[in-house]
Amino acid sequence: MAEYDTIRSVGVGARAEIDEGLRAHMNKVYGLMSVAMVVTAGVAWAVGSSEQLFSLLRNPVTGQMTILGWIAMFLPLGMVFAFGALINRMSVGAAQLFFYAFAGAMGLSLAWIFQVFTGVSIASTFLITAIAFAGLSLYGYVTKRDLSAMGTFLMMGLIGLLVAMIVNIFLASSALAFAISVIGVLIFAGLTAYDTQNIKNTYIQHAVNGDQEWLGKAAIMGALNLYLDFINLFMFLLQFFGNRE
Repeated sequence: MAEYDTIRSVGVGARAEIDEGLRAHMNKVYGLMSVAMVVTAGVAWAVGSSEQLFSLLRNPVTGQMTILGWIAMFLPLGMVFAFGALINRMSVGAAQLFFYAFAGAMGLSLAWIFQVFTGVSIASTFLITAIAFAGLSLYGYVTKRDLSAMGTFLMMGLIGLLVAMIVNIFLASSALAFAISVIGVLIFAGLTAYDTQNIKNTYIQHAVNGDQEWLGKAAIMGALNLYLDFINLFMFLLQFFGNRE
């Protein structure tokens, strides 16, 4: 694997420095992700548990989404594309603030779950997701197996999953919805391990260059990828474990 070739190409002292830097880098990735999760959960709960605030997103009489509701639904997607296009022009601090703003927008788009599912089932599903995510991410970090080929397969599966979800908007098939949830859990479980290994490998391959600004942005992008893996895994698991109001 490429990371081991990189490590072997430097001296013992440099290898120890890379190992120490890698631990600090991964801690930063998980720290950024954790703060983003807190922001998302806080916004989602604050809006979803308030009838007044939630009515801004969905008409309480007709049940239809308002203009603000449609904006809240698609805002995270637009911000992700914008983030990918603009991050190279941002400072590390600006990129971090943008990431947290994105987490807030995601919380706004997920506020509806507090109107549909019980708080206990949301909390229990979150705990299940956290345990599963921790195990999968740990596997991706420690495994010697190269997961790059699996990553390509998972990305193809993700595209197919998105197509199936769009089709089911019109079909409204419960059987297809169940299949989508099962496949979604498997895909994002695999992506959690793959993305963790990719974050690790990317750091090792570039750490010798000592570009701290690049590494800072790489940590934010890594946190974003793992954050999206967690959120999607949680949402698909919620279809199985969530009890509706």
